[in-house]
Amino acid sequence: MTVHTGTTVKALKRNADSVTATLEGGGKTWEVTAERVILAVGIVGNVEDLGLENTKVKVDRTHILIDEWCRTDEPGVYAIGDVCGAPWLAHKASHEGVICVEKIAGLPHVHPLDTSRIPGCTYSRPQVASVGMTEKAAKAAGYDIRVGRFPFIGNGKAIALGEPEGMVKTIFDKKSGELLGAHMIGAEVTELIQGYGVAKTLETTEEDLVHTVFPHPTLSEMMHESVLSSLGRAIHI
Repeated sequence: MTVHTGTTVKALKRNADSVTATLEGGGKTWEVTAERVILAVGIVGNVEDLGLENTKVKVDRTHILIDEWCRTDEPGVYAIGDVCGAPWLAHKASHEGVICVEKIAGLPHVHPLDTSRIPGCTYSRPQVASVGMTEKAAKAAGYDIRVGRFPFIGNGKAIALGEPEGMVKTIFDKKSGELLGAHMIGAEVTELIQGYGVAKTLETTEEDLVHTVFPHPTLSEMMHESVLSSLGRAIHI
């Protein structure tokens, strides 16, 4: 995999069995030929032909504006999912649907959605997963942070699976011990990230995670080791 940052696709040329892309960046122009080209430059809401023009429903840059209960400004009209904006994830839309219906039904103890606790997963090889803040975002928000890292090569299960490449990274507020964010790359991290998702929802601290027992041999042990690493206490590196 080759990643080109600060690069613009200037043109695409369809060949008999391939596509040639003209790229521009860093003061130079070059061509790359591939079998297929996938273009992903953002998501817009499908709000056309819904009859919203004569309602109080507000649309901002193709996305419907809602409150914490998924209500629009038009009484009785709700919206969920991609049409309401980021993050554009199926599990976010599903959770919004539950919140919306429970609120309509008048159920007690309904909680609004906190998007900072929604895990993001990329089903590539290797897989990528994250929840919460990045290290850069945490610093920009004014947090004094502590960061832990642990590599897949230090985990027996990862080695046994033949997947020794990857890492787990955790970010904590040094003052309170709050888990601010977690980031992973490697085998099955889209499954592992939910552990940190639960931790954020429960407002788990660094100390809580240190005292949690993780089963052996599992990939999840790396999650523990990353927390220990933030305190300079990692065991297997």
